[in-house]
Amino acid sequence: MPIPVLICDDSALARKQMARTLPKEWDVEITFANNGAEGIEAIRAGKGEVVFLDLNMPVMDGYEVLQTIQQEDLPALVIVVSGDIQIKAHERVKALGALDFIQKPVSADAISNILQEYGILTIALGEEAIESPMIKVDLRDACQEVANVAMGRAADLLAKLLDVFVLLPIPNVNVLEVSELTMTLKATEERSTVSALCQGFIGAGVAGEALLLFHDSSFKDMAKLMGLANPEDRNTEVEVMIDTGNVLIGAFLNGISEQLHMKFSQSHPVVLGRHCTVNDLIHDNSEKWSRTLAMEINYRIEDHDIQCDLLLLFTEDSLPTLNFKLGYLFE
Repeated sequence: MPIPVLICDDSALARKQMARTLPKEWDVEITFANNGAEGIEAIRAGKGEVVFLDLNMPVMDGYEVLQTIQQEDLPALVIVVSGDIQIKAHERVKALGALDFIQKPVSADAISNILQEYGILTIALGEEAIESPMIKVDLRDACQEVANVAMGRAADLLAKLLDVFVLLPIPNVNVLEVSELTMTLKATEERSTVSALCQGFIGAGVAGEALLLFHDSSFKDMAKLMGLANPEDRNTEVEVMIDTGNVLIGAFLNGISEQLHMKFSQSHPVVLGRHCTVNDLIHDNSEKWSRTLAMEINYRIEDHDIQCDLLLLFTEDSLPTLNFKLGYLFE
């Protein structure tokens, strides 16, 4: 009798990748959920004896799913599959009852090893091969999942350097006109002021700029975490921005390059604006961007008044190459 397996992830690409990496001979019946709330309903309906669970999802995230499973004592063996590879994320999901943790992007070997380690695969061997599910993936969804993995790499590096836990959002990915850029920064209040850093990057057929918007209210806390003297000094603020940018931008681009099998060269960081509104910043630099693929990540540090927006802007000319590079993930 097939084992009911639930794959719970808001990304169509991630669901497709996860299903394709399950052992072919495993006798299972797969159910998909787009968010944690759908996942809980599926588990309650007996469709999730084994659950592969993402952490960053809308409606109900993976942590909330694990808490609900504990509270209701639901019969589910949960393996977390996430791009958030922070040590504290591992510790928290284990404390909430997760069986184990696999980092994205998943591999068939990693899945098979875990299933065998916990005795799940050996008791579920069947005679018929599992059929590969038909899941439609578009460019935006693929880019969002690539951004999700890269975001986790950058957060992990920042968390290790500062000994903190970085709260991660769902990446916001869209193809935009320059007039729409400000609207993508939904985590930034209209009346708040920011300071901004810009760094160009280029690869084979792909180019763009990374924009780091640092909320002015975050400088003091960030300087203290970095062990810098005179946190309110102008030079210290620039140092905080550059150091944060080096970590987040560099790690994020490395995360993308690993997934797309390409290398990026980065220019020196340039301070775009100091203590200004997002509207003013975009308006003053509007000639730098036209139609663009934008990836927006809002990083926040738990228990600290620190947040910054990382915005990757790919040129319109980069879209055909990105489509080609991501094409193999669609198959």
